[in-house]
Amino acid sequence: MKVLVINAGSSSLKYQFLDTSDGNVLAKGVCERIGEGEPAGSAARIQHKKNGVAYTENHPMSDHSEAMKIVIAYLTDSEKGVISSMDEIEAIGHRVVHGGPYFFESTLLTDEVFETLTKCVTFAPLHTPAHIMGIQGCLSVMPNTPEVLVFDTSFHQTMPEKAYMFGFSYDMYEKYSLRKYGAHGTSHRFVSIETAKALGRPIEETKIVTCHIGNGSSISAVKYGKCLDTSMGFTPLDGLLMGTRCGAVDASAVTFIMEKEGYTPEEMNDYMNKKCGLLGISGFSSDFRDIISAISSTEDTDEAKERKRRSGIALDMLAYEIQRYIGAYTAAMDGLDAISFAAGIAENNATLRRLVCSGLDWFGVKLDDDVNENGVHSPNPTLISAADSKVKVFVVPTNEELMIARDTEAIVKAL
Repeated sequence: MKVLVINAGSSSLKYQFLDTSDGNVLAKGVCERIGEGEPAGSAARIQHKKNGVAYTENHPMSDHSEAMKIVIAYLTDSEKGVISSMDEIEAIGHRVVHGGPYFFESTLLTDEVFETLTKCVTFAPLHTPAHIMGIQGCLSVMPNTPEVLVFDTSFHQTMPEKAYMFGFSYDMYEKYSLRKYGAHGTSHRFVSIETAKALGRPIEETKIVTCHIGNGSSISAVKYGKCLDTSMGFTPLDGLLMGTRCGAVDASAVTFIMEKEGYTPEEMNDYMNKKCGLLGISGFSSDFRDIISAISSTEDTDEAKERKRRSGIALDMLAYEIQRYIGAYTAAMDGLDAISFAAGIAENNATLRRLVCSGLDWFGVKLDDDVNENGVHSPNPTLISAADSKVKVFVVPTNEELMIARDTEAIVKAL
């Protein structure tokens, strides 16, 4: 089935057009700066790729409906496109960050589902309105094409109460559905499935820790194919140190900073989400590549030395936190068969993987240093642990779009 996967932001629309029969990406791209500029949308542009050839052009896009029209025009263009008409788009799959307490699995879009989705705005106010705009844009251009919503939170709905409940009074849970929801669930599900295949065992017989480490990061305990626990909580702010997010902190430290700095709740939320993490610790960048570069720098100025010192702290903090979660989740699952590293940082940085695994000797984790440093190139899972390692360690390139496309295909074919 040919599926168009959409990931809409407030002023952007990312897309991939896939053939689920072989997972091949026929075309992909992004519309940026939608609605920006004067007149509205005059600053927008599209970046479109087909067979490795990139096309970047400016196009006015006042809203996501205009963006979708341009996407369809590119997909059906005689030179840049891959289909002769939009009728060849058999289904649309939407990435949705948060399903709140309403959605527990991927769901066919209906009027009732759309109405319920609007209730999820309170759980992800930065993301859900953008998803809604993306859905409306698709409906305006292709009203008769089936659409499926795939939720990042759905994979984590198997967590037991002991894992997802907070220690607040129970009435807060009853009134506001205040609990752990997690994030990156589509990635964790894909990575755990691919890891089980690499192990050569049914996923129902495996205990896997999946480490999705990118600008946003989370770790999940996947026991027998189901999520037992995950590091992100009520929002994607919880858990690990991230690019600009502080991760888990003492709640009283939040009110302490608010009092001392005079921050409003909105300002504090902005501070924790945008000015902390790797950026806040290093003092100069949220990009992990910059952190590693600063650590290896031989520049002899005081500024460079301080940057190197603080970047080292940031790296050590991240590696240590990943170790702690792996240890905790191994205990929670009463065992561990595999650790899998995925997403932008973990897939591409051997140093972080080495630091994490070097602190897991007690679990019998042992890396093949040469493979870890030089052998991770394949789009398929790469085994980076040594032959005598008691726990297998993999690098698994995540593919959320393919997972979304597969879910979409399964639901549409069942209609």
